[in-house]
Amino acid sequence: MQKDFDGWNTVKKKTNKEASRLYTVREIWWCQFGINIGTEQDGSGERFLRPAVILRGFGPDACLVVPLTKSQRTHPLRFPVGIVDEKEARANLSQIRVIDTKRLVEKIGFLDKDIFKSLKKTVRDIL
Repeated sequence: MQKDFDGWNTVKKKTNKEASRLYTVREIWWCQFGINIGTEQDGSGERFLRPAVILRGFGPDACLVVPLTKSQRTHPLRFPVGIVDEKEARANLSQIRVIDTKRLVEKIGFLDKDIFKSLKKTVRDIL
Protein backbone atom coordinates (compact mmCIF):
# COMPACT_ATOMS: atom_id res chain seq x y z
CA MET A 1 0.00 0.00 0.00
CA GLN A 2 1.32 3.42 -0.99
CA LYS A 3 1.30 5.97 1.84
CA ASP A 4 0.52 9.65 1.17
CA PHE A 5 3.35 11.27 3.13
CA ASP A 6 3.18 14.45 1.03
CA GLY A 7 -0.55 14.87 1.64
CA TRP A 8 -0.05 14.36 5.36
CA ASN A 9 2.79 16.89 5.39
CA THR A 10 0.42 19.54 3.95
CA VAL A 11 -2.23 18.77 6.61
CA LYS A 12 0.43 18.65 9.35
CA LYS A 13 1.64 22.17 8.50
CA LYS A 14 -1.93 23.49 8.93
CA THR A 15 -2.42 21.50 12.15
CA ASN A 16 0.74 22.98 13.64
CA LYS A 17 -0.81 26.47 13.35
CA GLU A 18 -3.93 25.44 15.31
CA ALA A 19 -4.53 26.43 18.93
CA SER A 20 -4.22 23.83 21.68
CA ARG A 21 -7.52 22.16 22.64
CA LEU A 22 -9.10 21.77 26.04
CA TYR A 23 -9.67 18.12 26.94
CA THR A 24 -10.50 15.80 29.82
CA VAL A 25 -9.38 12.25 30.48
CA ARG A 26 -11.85 9.58 29.37
CA GLU A 27 -12.92 11.65 26.37
CA ILE A 28 -12.91 10.14 22.89
CA TRP A 29 -11.68 12.46 20.13
CA TRP A 30 -11.06 12.35 16.40
CA CYS A 31 -7.30 12.88 16.25
CA GLN A 32 -5.03 13.70 13.33
CA PHE A 33 -2.59 10.80 13.54
CA GLY A 34 -1.34 11.34 10.03
CA ILE A 35 0.68 8.88 8.03
CA ASN A 36 3.30 7.00 10.00
CA ILE A 37 6.13 4.58 9.38
CA GLY A 38 5.59 0.84 8.89
CA THR A 39 3.03 -0.68 11.24
CA GLU A 40 2.49 2.47 13.32
CA GLN A 41 -1.20 3.39 13.41
CA ASP A 42 -2.21 5.82 10.64
CA GLY A 43 -5.13 8.16 10.39
CA SER A 44 -7.43 7.91 7.38
CA GLY A 45 -9.35 10.13 5.00
CA GLU A 46 -8.45 13.61 3.82
CA ARG A 47 -7.63 14.77 7.35
CA PHE A 48 -5.82 11.56 8.42
CA LEU A 49 -8.14 11.02 11.40
CA ARG A 50 -8.58 8.15 13.84
CA PRO A 51 -10.57 8.08 17.10
CA ALA A 52 -8.58 7.93 20.34
CA VAL A 53 -9.27 7.85 24.08
CA ILE A 54 -7.45 10.32 26.30
CA LEU A 55 -5.79 8.32 29.08
CA ARG A 56 -3.89 11.08 30.88
CA GLY A 57 -3.20 14.77 30.59
CA PHE A 58 0.20 16.44 30.69
CA GLY A 59 -0.91 20.06 30.87
CA PRO A 60 -2.68 22.16 28.25
CA ASP A 61 -0.51 21.12 25.31
CA ALA A 62 -0.02 17.34 25.56
CA CYS A 63 -1.90 14.19 26.52
CA LEU A 64 -1.48 10.43 26.45
CA VAL A 65 -3.90 8.70 24.08
CA VAL A 66 -4.70 5.21 22.88
CA PRO A 67 -5.89 4.99 19.26
CA LEU A 68 -9.03 3.02 18.53
CA THR A 69 -9.56 0.50 15.74
CA LYS A 70 -12.68 -1.10 14.32
CA SER A 71 -10.75 -4.31 13.62
CA GLN A 72 -12.36 -7.21 15.46
CA ARG A 73 -9.16 -9.27 15.45
CA THR A 74 -8.70 -10.68 18.94
CA HIS A 75 -5.36 -9.89 20.55
CA PRO A 76 -4.28 -9.19 24.16
CA LEU A 77 -3.27 -5.66 23.13
CA ARG A 78 -6.69 -4.86 21.60
CA PHE A 79 -9.03 -3.94 24.42
CA PRO A 80 -12.78 -3.83 23.56
CA VAL A 81 -14.34 -0.46 24.42
CA GLY A 82 -17.83 -0.83 22.93
CA ILE A 83 -19.55 1.27 20.27
CA VAL A 84 -17.76 4.44 19.12
CA ASP A 85 -19.19 6.51 16.28
CA GLU A 86 -21.67 3.69 15.53
CA LYS A 87 -18.94 1.03 15.17
CA GLU A 88 -17.63 -1.65 17.54
CA ALA A 89 -14.20 -0.40 18.65
CA ARG A 90 -11.08 -1.70 20.37
CA ALA A 91 -8.28 0.27 22.00
CA ASN A 92 -5.00 -0.58 20.26
CA LEU A 93 -2.73 -0.69 23.31
CA SER A 94 0.42 -1.31 21.26
CA GLN A 95 0.02 2.20 19.80
CA ILE A 96 -0.29 4.31 22.97
CA ARG A 97 1.43 7.65 22.48
CA VAL A 98 1.74 11.22 23.68
CA ILE A 99 0.27 13.77 21.30
CA ASP A 100 0.09 17.54 21.15
CA THR A 101 -3.48 18.69 21.75
CA LYS A 102 -3.39 20.48 18.39
CA ARG A 103 -4.01 17.00 16.91
CA LEU A 104 -7.42 16.84 18.66
CA VAL A 105 -10.03 17.72 16.03
CA GLU A 106 -13.49 16.93 17.35
CA LYS A 107 -14.78 15.37 20.56
CA ILE A 108 -16.90 12.26 19.94
CA GLY A 109 -17.93 11.66 23.56
CA PHE A 110 -16.84 9.93 26.76
CA LEU A 111 -15.79 6.34 27.35
CA ASP A 112 -17.96 4.60 29.94
CA LYS A 113 -16.44 4.99 33.44
CA ASP A 114 -16.23 1.25 34.14
CA ILE A 115 -14.70 0.49 30.74
CA PHE A 116 -12.21 3.33 31.24
CA LYS A 117 -11.25 1.96 34.66
CA SER A 118 -10.67 -1.51 33.17
CA LEU A 119 -8.72 0.00 30.27
CA LYS A 120 -6.39 1.88 32.63
CA LYS A 121 -5.82 -1.28 34.69
CA THR A 122 -4.96 -3.22 31.53
CA VAL A 123 -2.53 -0.48 30.46
CA ARG A 124 -0.83 -0.58 33.89
CA ASP A 125 -0.57 -4.38 33.70
CA ILE A 126 1.20 -4.36 30.32
CA LEU A 127 3.66 -1.60 31.14
